Amino acid sequence: MTSITFTELHDEILACRICEPYLDAGVNPIVQIHPKAKILIAGQAPGRKVHETNIPFNDASGDRLRDWMGIDKASFYDSQHVAIVPMGFCFPGSDKSGDLAPRKECARQWRQSVLDQLPNIQLTILIGTFAMKWHLGNSMGKNLTETVQNWQSYPEGVFPLPHPSPRNFGWFMKNPWFDENILPELKTRIAKIT
Repeated sequence: MTSITFTELHDEILACRICEPYLDAGVNPIVQIHPKAKILIAGQAPGRKVHETNIPFNDASGDRLRDWMGIDKASFYDSQHVAIVPMGFCFPGSDKSGDLAPRKECARQWRQSVLDQLPNIQLTILIGTFAMKWHLGNSMGKNLTETVQNWQSYPEGVFPLPHPSPRNFGWFMKNPWFDENILPELKTRIAKIT
């Protein structure tokens, strides 16, 4: 079997059309990767604004995530520092309750190949249940809250987080321990890597 280079893989992802029949907004794979990256953000899927601007986390969720991480935009968008690999690379569309779930075809087709091209990852930040289920499997808690609360039970290089979306305001209000206990640890871990 012939191995694929990083550049070839990246080009193939950007040319992917697997989910085209299911995407009302059209195909637009958005991913930020580089073999030198040390931090992996495993997210859900791009939102509408990200789809329109081609910049991952270019929205209120991204502002909150960068604040959680304690890094500026320049560091966040440095692909040699931070890889951003959502479970679905294209905007899946939305309904009355928010964005739809990421298309499953994407992770099946690309995820392991991308991870194989990121040998220097020291910290994987899992954002939301889709990323948690894929990366943690059976070791995930019974729900997102339990998984985030039990962050210390996972390997040091894995850090589960809720989605930083403004839609999760209620969750943040109900769980003040997140700001008080977890975010300082996340910032400490990131500071050690940078």
